[in-house]
Amino acid sequence: MTKDKKHKQQPNRRQALMMMGAAGTAGLMGPMAIGRDRAFAANADASGQLVLAFSQEPTVFNPLMPHIEVDEGLYYAVFDPLFDFDPSGEFFPILAAEVPTVANGGISEDGLSWSLKLKDGVTWHDGTPFTAEDVKFSLELTMDPDFRSFRSTGYKLMRNITVVSDTELTWEMSAPFAPMAAILASTYIIPKHAFDGVADKNNTPFNNAPIGTGPFKFKTRMAGDHIELEANADYHMDGPFLKTLIIKYVPDLNVMYTQFKSGDIDVIGLQYITPDHLAEAETLKGKVVTVAGTATFESLGLNMTRPQFQDRAVRQALYAALDKSSIIEALYYGVPSPTETYMPRQSYYYNPDLPKHEFSIDKANAILDEAGWMRGPDGIREKNGVKLVFSNSTTAGNHLREQAQQFMQQTFSQIGVKMEIKNLPPAVMWGDYWMNSEFDSVVVGLNALAGADPDTSNYFMSTMSPALGGSGQNTFAYQNPKVDELLVKGAATFVPEQRKAIYEEIQMIIREDLPFLPMFQYAVIKGWKDDVTGPAPNVNNRIDTWNVRDWKRG
Repeated sequence: MTKDKKHKQQPNRRQALMMMGAAGTAGLMGPMAIGRDRAFAANADASGQLVLAFSQEPTVFNPLMPHIEVDEGLYYAVFDPLFDFDPSGEFFPILAAEVPTVANGGISEDGLSWSLKLKDGVTWHDGTPFTAEDVKFSLELTMDPDFRSFRSTGYKLMRNITVVSDTELTWEMSAPFAPMAAILASTYIIPKHAFDGVADKNNTPFNNAPIGTGPFKFKTRMAGDHIELEANADYHMDGPFLKTLIIKYVPDLNVMYTQFKSGDIDVIGLQYITPDHLAEAETLKGKVVTVAGTATFESLGLNMTRPQFQDRAVRQALYAALDKSSIIEALYYGVPSPTETYMPRQSYYYNPDLPKHEFSIDKANAILDEAGWMRGPDGIREKNGVKLVFSNSTTAGNHLREQAQQFMQQTFSQIGVKMEIKNLPPAVMWGDYWMNSEFDSVVVGLNALAGADPDTSNYFMSTMSPALGGSGQNTFAYQNPKVDELLVKGAATFVPEQRKAIYEEIQMIIREDLPFLPMFQYAVIKGWKDDVTGPAPNVNNRIDTWNVRDWKRG
């Protein structure tokens, strides 16, 4: 990877914001190109140490279990998927010898028969050979009804997974499923032998001492502080070029920026440099600072099982009373762009014709009045014994979100709604509290896509809610039969032009239903020391470490 050698070559704030709209466009536009290969290369001579900071703490070490973005920051270092997306939206093979396509015979023309060839000579961190049995085990574990899987979309269509040899396996699909390759690209493979003799696969020593094939080995963890990883000298791709990678947790974003400024942090990751520090960050000597577009959107997410949110009129009124323009301008310095959807505007599948948000306290009050939500003696609205009182949670220490909550609390009070702020440490907030929908409402950033594919079944399909007995990431517990129908249809459609209309309709329905109140699409401010090379924005992945195997010092 190349880098800008002088900070002055970085775009200024206004240029960066203009460029952000084009970031990753190729990666999200239309059908994806497939075919870039990477050489099976001799390992580099790893040296040096790098400190990467996250504002949240990775706590889920089995990548097939429910997890959030920050956990993937660890996964990319320790584990490998079969293949992945590069910034231009092309697949490149990692554990696979080649990415299966119709052209190379890996996928049948009807999309129902798959054949996957794997690299030979890959080993797990404990020296055990990696084989097709590990891939079969990983794929089948996601379908085990007794296993808490992070996703069942796509996998549940797989049939007759057959190991042909140590380096080849085949399977059949019960129905064509267009996003399958993208789902495989976000599936980290785990070792079958680590689960030998384990009765409960949800609780195993592996969950605390992960073994992967990735560029770094798990060495030590100090809960609440950091994880230390060491170079995998037997890695099967180029790299790693670092001897030690330390993932440090700094939940207070101001403290994290201060440590980046002082040099204690080499690369500042999730949640990055906050916009209130951008002007100063651009002047820091010895630092590279850049604004990059992402596929993540910020929203006020609602738990649809709560009686306060059952009435669509309430959700519409809350959205009308959400002064997101002021939040974006006052708190985020206009860096992110307001949005009406979960789909990034760079995507071929983005719907530009959604109703535009209008902040209006009068409109919000009128909606609630018409829907029969009357103010009580305390000024709080009530209907059928349900009061419009709910808690809102996010990561404690994220000062921008905490200030945004104050904006919301104030404007909601003007429409007879009481929002109580209940923030939690990252490991608690994004653990069972989030995964099992134990919250009332949240301020959350999500990337609901599978790479560059528009499928969002894992987040919006009715059957994907853990709180309702499903296996997926539908923590909003959103249910709409029409959306379910369209998601199935979209996943079975392979022509981009035909898929586009389907996903535009899904966005329109979700915009009308408002299971979450969309605020803005992220533009994040990334930074690293100028002697670090390798970090590269990738709109098709959820976190920075997608290419940590390539990172270097000096």
